Amino acid sequence: MMRASKIGALGSFLVMMVLQPALSATSTTCQKAEWALWSAFENHFIQDSGRVLDASTPMQHSSSEGQSYGMFFALVADDRDQFDRMWNWSIDNLSGGDPTRQLPAWIWGKADDGSWRVLDPNSASDANLWYAYALLEAGRLWSEPTYTRQAHNLLDLIEAQEVDSLPGLGEMLLPGREWFFNPEEQTWQLNASYMPVPLLRRLALERPNGPWSKIADNTATLIAKTSPKGFAPNWTTYQAKQSPPSFMVDPRKGPDGSYDAIRTYLWAGMTDHRDPLYSRILKSLDGMITATRNDSQQFPPEVVNTQTGELYRNGPFGFSAALLPYFVANRQPDLLEKQYQRVNSALLRTAGLEASIDQQPPYYDYVLSLFGLGWLNNMYRFRPDGTLSLTWGKGCLNTTG
Repeated sequence: MMRASKIGALGSFLVMMVLQPALSATSTTCQKAEWALWSAFENHFIQDSGRVLDASTPMQHSSSEGQSYGMFFALVADDRDQFDRMWNWSIDNLSGGDPTRQLPAWIWGKADDGSWRVLDPNSASDANLWYAYALLEAGRLWSEPTYTRQAHNLLDLIEAQEVDSLPGLGEMLLPGREWFFNPEEQTWQLNASYMPVPLLRRLALERPNGPWSKIADNTATLIAKTSPKGFAPNWTTYQAKQSPPSFMVDPRKGPDGSYDAIRTYLWAGMTDHRDPLYSRILKSLDGMITATRNDSQQFPPEVVNTQTGELYRNGPFGFSAALLPYFVANRQPDLLEKQYQRVNSALLRTAGLEASIDQQPPYYDYVLSLFGLGWLNNMYRFRPDGTLSLTWGKGCLNTTG
């Protein structure tokens, strides 16, 4: 937790990070740094098999999202054993034992008949991007070509099954393999939070002739066109039946921005300031600054009507964690300090919980805290090409390796 004597120094800390956001760590020895929050996540959420358990539902479920995020955090922590366990569990339980033929199913858990199995075989493309990204960077940082080969196998499936060319727009990542394109209506359902620009840059580096640079450009266009009040929606629809094709409020999900969309601000804040899309995306998402300063809001809103700007309720502490990089990028030291204090206080309250189903801390808040605090505390950075700068190995901060 930040001590009172250090609070006044936060503004200077922010200025340093803004001036040199990709090289803000002071370590030049490339030594592995201890990451207490990762250890807490392992204790509360990761089973011995490598299964990431979210105990918040009766299904006691695991998701491809949780597995892929966990692998990314394990890579940042230089925890190869845990990385392998989570990946192998995913292969065996989500990909039918063969990730060269089957994209991971998005959810696994306890079915109504009491059996433990895949509950929905559809894929989740955001998780698949994180899987591919983690494998590519693991191959590079741990000098293991098997990971790189597995990443390419996964990318083959993603490009074949989850990428489509939209009339008037071009190549775009669909949220999953099925159900997100309606050929009769000529509509596509899209989700900007599924497409972090740093990940897209890394995939483009690996496959320069692939769709990833175009998808990055189209992600910025999607955010700009669907955020009239500076707020990102959870879901949007692209329709091509009328001319010209255009984005519209999703008829099923509506105009709200909430648990999906909060990640859009997170990814925007973590994007390297030298990326050509950095300023454009941040400008499109300026509404959350005003919202968090709103007198009726103590903290980031749980729900925003992206068309009217109406705010509803305070969001959970994970929302504050997700906005830490965003407030750094937007040079908002007072808002950064307030959210930082809230997140640390909340994590301290949950730190003493036993690692059990009955007392498991909130999964999503911990995930968002790992992303936001990990970035803020210099555990990792994304370079302009999407590769990682870490506190260890070839990718350590303050090096060019």
